[in-house]
Amino acid sequence: MKNKMIIASIVFSIAMLFGNQVDAQNFSSLDKSPLDVASYPSSYRESNKLVKIVYSRPQLKGRSVAKLTKGGQVWRFGANESAEITFYTDMKLDGKTIKAGSYSVAAITGEKEWTIIINTAVNGWGSYSYDEANDVARITVPVTKASESLEAFSIAFEESDNGTHMHLGWGEDRVAVPFTK
Repeated sequence: MKNKMIIASIVFSIAMLFGNQVDAQNFSSLDKSPLDVASYPSSYRESNKLVKIVYSRPQLKGRSVAKLTKGGQVWRFGANESAEITFYTDMKLDGKTIKAGSYSVAAITGEKEWTIIINTAVNGWGSYSYDEANDVARITVPVTKASESLEAFSIAFEESDNGTHMHLGWGEDRVAVPFTK
C-alpha cells in the first residue's frame, strides 16, 4: 500500500510539472492580416535581389478599399506595422534617387489615382507617426480597374525597362509603381 501511495505521489508530481508546461505551449490566434513578402527578382533561388517589401495583407471582408484606406489620407500600405521596402541598389522613383537601404511605404489612395510615398521612418505602427519631412520620394500613379477582385491586399513585382514595376492590387483596384535604376 505504501508503494502505491509513493507511486501515486510521484505520478501526481510529474503531472503537475508537465501540466504547467502545456499552458506554456499556447499560441496566440492567427493574425487577421498576415505578413507577406514580395521581391524582385521573385525567384527564391535568386539571391541577388533588387528590391524586397515586407507588408501585412488586410482582407476586404465585404468592405470597400476606400473605406479601409480612408481615401485622401496617408495610409500605412497594408495593415499593422508600416510596410518596409528595402532597395539593394540605388533606385529612382519619378526621377528622384532613393539610396540603397530600408524605408517605409505609405499611400494616399483615391478612386482615380494613388500617391505612393517612400519615407525614411521605419518600425512604425500604421501611419500614425507619419512625418512628410521624412519623405524621400513620391509619385502619383493612375488606378486601373480589373474584372477580378482581390480579397487580400497584394503586391507583386514585374521586370520593366531598366528596373521593376511594383504592382498593387486590392478589390478591383490595380496600381503600378515604376522603379528604375
